[in-house]
Amino acid sequence: MKKVELLSPAGTLEKLKIAIDFGADAVYGGVSHFSLRIRSGKEFSMEEFQEGIAYAHARGKKVYATINGFPFNSQLSLLKKHIVAMNELGPDAFIVATPGVLKLCHDLAPNMPLHLSTQANVMNVLDAQIYADMGATRIITAREISLKDLKEIKKELPNLELEVFVHGSMCFAYSGRCLISTLQSGRVPNRGSCANDCRFPYEIYAANPETGTLFRLEEDEGVGTYIMNSKDLNLASHVQEILDSGAVDSIKVEGRTKTAYYAATTAKAYRMAIDDYYGGKFESQKYQYELQSLQNRGYTDAYLISRPFEKHDTQSLDFSMQLGTHQVSGVALEDGKYYVCKYKTLPNDELEVVAPLGAHIELVDNEIGLTYEREGRIYLKFKQLLSQKGKVWDEVHSGNVNPIVLPTIFPPYTFFRIPSNEGMQHAQIHQINV
Repeated sequence: MKKVELLSPAGTLEKLKIAIDFGADAVYGGVSHFSLRIRSGKEFSMEEFQEGIAYAHARGKKVYATINGFPFNSQLSLLKKHIVAMNELGPDAFIVATPGVLKLCHDLAPNMPLHLSTQANVMNVLDAQIYADMGATRIITAREISLKDLKEIKKELPNLELEVFVHGSMCFAYSGRCLISTLQSGRVPNRGSCANDCRFPYEIYAANPETGTLFRLEEDEGVGTYIMNSKDLNLASHVQEILDSGAVDSIKVEGRTKTAYYAATTAKAYRMAIDDYYGGKFESQKYQYELQSLQNRGYTDAYLISRPFEKHDTQSLDFSMQLGTHQVSGVALEDGKYYVCKYKTLPNDELEVVAPLGAHIELVDNEIGLTYEREGRIYLKFKQLLSQKGKVWDEVHSGNVNPIVLPTIFPPYTFFRIPSNEGMQHAQIHQINV
């Protein structure tokens, strides 16, 4: 049986490694301004991207290179050189967004599989067929598509791979088509530099052009002025329906510019959901426990299961971002021997361990600290905060970059977290149906 692929974001080399270690089958990322998400693109050099590809391939995983920007005429010569250079690195596919770039990649890298970006907004069989005829081997469908339409495309084009977003930020418009950021700050979404202007609060005014009178409209308390702010997508509770459809080849997580903890947690949660589905023991609450720990704009299951006109809860009108149920207190370095504080840590704090699935954590009790299990979860308590240089601290904060000795060796990039009271309250108020 061919299992559905879990595709995670890789904004940096570190995030690429973390996503793979925590369960992704494939990752996507890119180099230069031809890759949407300029901020993350600048964090990958060609050498680092090549190292990431080698890291993935050594573990039987894949890397898809994003060349999904919308180029200007003046950049076409540079784009051609970039396509050739990226092809030489040996990724497993290119992700492209426009018919012209699709053809250019086909001409310059004829053996490279081509995935059509969600920026192309494919929602029906006709468009899918056109792009397949042009050489696309996979369609990353529009976020606005329904599961019913996905099944119809797969029925008509069974050999065409279909990929869908299941988690992450949602665009206010058809993905990337909004020009509000361009208007207000000159940053163009389809060039990868969206300023997220839809996330801002706005004041509404009424004007009388004949008299020059201007009135500020007052919103009712609790309604809010984040009038274009979409909630974040979260389809973990619907993975069973998505996989039951037989129409989806890859489920994708958005978020190349998000944190390393986000890369780890989303990969782990959706890995569990996929594995549990094939194991016949799907448990929605287990995956939501992980995903609710992330900062978010409120969660929605959006449009894949329900059509847009049926949904009235896809916007967060009264806030732009909220804390998750947990706060990351620290992370283990790549060697697994040391802890770096990301928040605040004191001796005897109970830190929940977030490690890759199947990782072995030794249960110890020594002069540095102890690890123990409770209700199926592993926890760590420091008895003393001993730095790598031998100094003992009463407490450490995020500004303290001194590595702290761990009581045992942990898997690379293991995260440690504590409950966030404010995040717990938000999760109860804004929690989606699971």
